[in-house]
Amino acid sequence: MPVPMPMERKQAAYSNLDERYAIQGEKYQGQQYSHIYFTRLHHMRNLLHALVPSWKPQLPVTTVLGLEEGKDCIIVGTLYKHMKLKPSILDEYSKERSAIPLVKPHNFMHPDDHLILEDESGRVTLAGAIPPPAFVTGVVVALHGKETSAGNFLVEDVLEAGLPPQTALSSADEDKYVVFVSGLSVGSGTFNPLQFQLLIDHITGHLGDDNEQTMASNIVRVVVAGNSVHIAPRFVNGQTVSSKDQSRIAEPIKELDIMLTQLVASLPVDIMPGCHDPANFSLPQQPLHRCLFSGASTYNTFSSCSNPHQFELDSVQFIGTSGQNIDDLYKYSDAKDKLEFMERTLRWRHLAPTAPNSLGCYPYTDKDPFLVESCPHVYFVGNQDKFETRLLEGPEKQKVRLISIPKFSESGVVVMLNLRNLECSTLSFSTNFDA
Repeated sequence: MPVPMPMERKQAAYSNLDERYAIQGEKYQGQQYSHIYFTRLHHMRNLLHALVPSWKPQLPVTTVLGLEEGKDCIIVGTLYKHMKLKPSILDEYSKERSAIPLVKPHNFMHPDDHLILEDESGRVTLAGAIPPPAFVTGVVVALHGKETSAGNFLVEDVLEAGLPPQTALSSADEDKYVVFVSGLSVGSGTFNPLQFQLLIDHITGHLGDDNEQTMASNIVRVVVAGNSVHIAPRFVNGQTVSSKDQSRIAEPIKELDIMLTQLVASLPVDIMPGCHDPANFSLPQQPLHRCLFSGASTYNTFSSCSNPHQFELDSVQFIGTSGQNIDDLYKYSDAKDKLEFMERTLRWRHLAPTAPNSLGCYPYTDKDPFLVESCPHVYFVGNQDKFETRLLEGPEKQKVRLISIPKFSESGVVVMLNLRNLECSTLSFSTNFDA
């Protein structure tokens, strides 16, 4: 019987661009979150001021304090969304809490919500052609309108920054694939070890016929987009953990390490932290410590990355998160699908506009790392309910592949992206065999 020839895995040039999300040398000295809003407003106002002459060249740009009743003008500022149902920490300690049960809806929108625009000079309530469900606190926009006798600003038109400029893609003539997986949730009730092992065996070329093995050899990288382990909430409630429970906490991480070691022995893997992983809570989440992965971290193909994660692969620019930014937009605004939320973050040029208002983030004083300064070719978000994808096209010929990655522990689905044409497909792994 002839011995099958070993297949050689394709390679892709990789650059990690996570440096902007690294919290190094930063010292927390009791600074407030106002700094990050000022930095955001300053950066975005410069962008919007440059766009105004081609948008409404005949209108003057003024500040909130400089508004005159009935006079058409343009103002630039940060939106604040007043929400009746938005949870408040004070509610938990209110005297009436026993009489009125605290509701925890999945979405906090209410018909009475309204928008306010702020700049350094003041704030003004907005009315007119700016629908509150489509916006969230923290977005910087330019508005055309006029002040009413009631002291509100009647909006006639809205200008967003739009998609940032994009570097051109170099043409590729061979298929190379990136595999995206999220929500492994090792240690949870929904985790299926056999399902994960099938995925590993497929990627490493130990499963399938010649055609499938050839496709597996074209996979150049795996990106694990958050929530890789599940640690029972009772172990992380701030109480002292017994020595027996300490070993239980470590079991899911050890199991994940054994699985990842099989992968990194075959190809490069990027792992990002998610909201349930043993990492810092607030964005940007710093890379999971290498000591958690005693086996996988011995390979130079193992990369522990930040969340958000930004990288370049054969000149294709990637940016992605483990899902917190889009999940938060879902709570405080409305859209037809998760991809529309993703599209908005690109048009607003900000990955996480609701940080720090309702999404935890580090209190930077001199920068806002979530500003999107160049348009990626691929924008992915992990830990979503289902797989969705769309090719977003911008006015200056920008093309962005949007990818919503489902939770693997619930769906058994991973996403494959072809670097040659940015086409997307899924791989589904099921262990429900019929008798």
